Amino acid sequence: MRLKILVIIFIIFSTGYLKGQDKILQSSLNGYVSNMQSMIFEDIEEDWINDKLVHNRLNFRLYAGSKLTFAVDIRNRFFSGDMVKLDPMYADRLDADNGLMDLTANILSENSFILNSKIDRLWIDITMGPVQLRAGRQRINWGQTIVWNPNDVFNTYSYFDVDYPERPGSDAVRLQIYPSYSSSLELAAALDSEDDLTLAAMYRFNILGYDIQFLSGVVDDEDIVFGTGWSGGFGSTSFRGEISWFQAKDNFSDTTGTGLFTIGLDRGFSGTGMMQIQAMYCNKPLLLSSFNDFYSENLSAKSLAFSKFSLFGSITYPITSLFNIGASAIWYPDLEGFYAGPSIDISLAENLDFSFIWQHFNAELDDERTRANLIFIRMKYSF
Repeated sequence: MRLKILVIIFIIFSTGYLKGQDKILQSSLNGYVSNMQSMIFEDIEEDWINDKLVHNRLNFRLYAGSKLTFAVDIRNRFFSGDMVKLDPMYADRLDADNGLMDLTANILSENSFILNSKIDRLWIDITMGPVQLRAGRQRINWGQTIVWNPNDVFNTYSYFDVDYPERPGSDAVRLQIYPSYSSSLELAAALDSEDDLTLAAMYRFNILGYDIQFLSGVVDDEDIVFGTGWSGGFGSTSFRGEISWFQAKDNFSDTTGTGLFTIGLDRGFSGTGMMQIQAMYCNKPLLLSSFNDFYSENLSAKSLAFSKFSLFGSITYPITSLFNIGASAIWYPDLEGFYAGPSIDISLAENLDFSFIWQHFNAELDDERTRANLIFIRMKYSF
């Protein structure tokens, strides 16, 4: 309720501000349409689960001069296949919206298919000199590293979600102040569907070529968080890191908190090739019950780890300017397991791309060796 009042006040103020601007409005519309076939199996000779996803994204912007912007981004997805038929809760999970505003709906839901639509960006942004204010559903990205982002307290995402490059957003009010060209102060408040408040501040500055940030706040009305992060480089190598400590509000004076520490390096080579490595330590990792937990929409900056120590590595290499290959892997010592993921990306024509992605998981779950393979084949047209 608190955030709704702030959004209404902000919209009224923005409307009055718009009347004083140039009457010439500008707009833009872009997006993409993709068709993705997915296959899930434990062993290649056993039964496969086959699914199909047609995904359309629309990104709309309305500009009133250079100071006021309105945005609406919509995800339209058509699901069909075995998972729709086999999982009785599949439609309910798609229909759920974790934000304060319920902007998700199953337009059609039958035994064999589901048409789902979600507004994942809906915001108004006003800029006045060094001050920028944005209200509505938006992405607040405080992460500095590649795979795990314990500083990203508003918009945690799953690395394994291959069909959502835009990442989820929060229903929030965000104030950004730029004291200088190399520093910024951010204040943000967000409410979720349970009316749990996340309120945090972050100060970022640059020193010796490194962007350094410090943050603090309350997460989900449950934890006090303190964190820091950095990104910079030496030569052609980038060095990044994030540290966050989550302490329960009700037990703030004891040592029962959860800490996450991650550092990473990435280095370009041969023009557009890239190597990346990242390690993470967490004193209280979560128990992994199934590989589905890796894809959960309920992940938070506190719940990124399923092993006390995790190690990630990846490499991408352009065979030609239109043909890229890549491979990534993650080691989970506590699970006696790993993830491995080769990929191929081909540009078939202007704005038309083909992708092949294979995700393999292998770990000890409930004292039993468990494997899973997910293969994604996607055609994507951008406009």
